[in-house]
Amino acid sequence: MKKIGIIICGRYQACGGGKCLRAVRERVGGFARYPKGEPVEVVGYSYCGGCPGGNVEYVPEEMKKNGAEVIHLATGLVVGYPPCPRIRQFKEFIETRYGLPVVVGTHPIPLKYLEVHRKLPFWETMRMAELAGDLMEEDRAVMEAYN
Repeated sequence: MKKIGIIICGRYQACGGGKCLRAVRERVGGFARYPKGEPVEVVGYSYCGGCPGGNVEYVPEEMKKNGAEVIHLATGLVVGYPPCPRIRQFKEFIETRYGLPVVVGTHPIPLKYLEVHRKLPFWETMRMAELAGDLMEEDRAVMEAYN
């Protein structure tokens, strides 16, 4: 069984996690990497703490104590507007401090957001395709289903 933690953006701290949990069940988006036959358990779900991300220093430790083997940084950090300017630092810090791999992405990027973001200059400047490429390779119909 793969045990995961999810960290979402502070702007969405009241999010119930519906799209993320659906993506875990459907094995799409950032969870496509786990075989459908392999059980996945969410052992932690929290938010970054709001800018500049103070919870990122502490939340992964609690998740690791609960058995987390990998941390997923939620898709909202990628396609919220503006995208999180600290997402790369969050990934590097968690991997260095806690020795846990970090996956950028949870649920598939809703197609309506991807189409707009690709037109904006910061998307290329932030190298989002490099950071969250798995999300952008998702089937178009799946992305549309997450609109």
